Amino acid sequence: MKNSTGAYAADGGVRSSSRESDDIERSLVIIKPDAVRKNIVGEIISRFEKEGLVIEDLKMMRITRELACQHYFEHQNKDFFGKLVEYICSDRVVVMIIKGRDAIRRVRRLMGPTDPKKAEKGTIRGDFGTDITVNAIHGSDCKESAEREIKLFFG
Repeated sequence: MKNSTGAYAADGGVRSSSRESDDIERSLVIIKPDAVRKNIVGEIISRFEKEGLVIEDLKMMRITRELACQHYFEHQNKDFFGKLVEYICSDRVVVMIIKGRDAIRRVRRLMGPTDPKKAEKGTIRGDFGTDITVNAIHGSDCKESAEREIKLFFG
């Protein structure tokens, strides 16, 4: 819920009434290997927190090839699939569940377009991404993807 200044509440807009809780979404976010290597994990996380989104769960891990193939299964027949899997498995990542009112749209707005060349400065990809694959961050694109991805990474 927005406060009097127009910002979202620090609890991500999470409220107890059942009608309002229907608006609460969860999104999987992966801070990718390039961002971890640049030591900008804290900077990225702070952007979500300043937006009033809540980090429900978080872990640092190394994604296996099997998990990467499951995660990116919709791209398996595309030319860039091999490069994408190789990259996401190349080093540690930080995986988070972020929740809040309209979280998926808000996370995607903070991230910017997939291609950093098309992303505005001030977005995560615009500030830290290198190219369409090495773009600092992943976020769920819809509720169905979020549910599937959260189950893959957090059970």
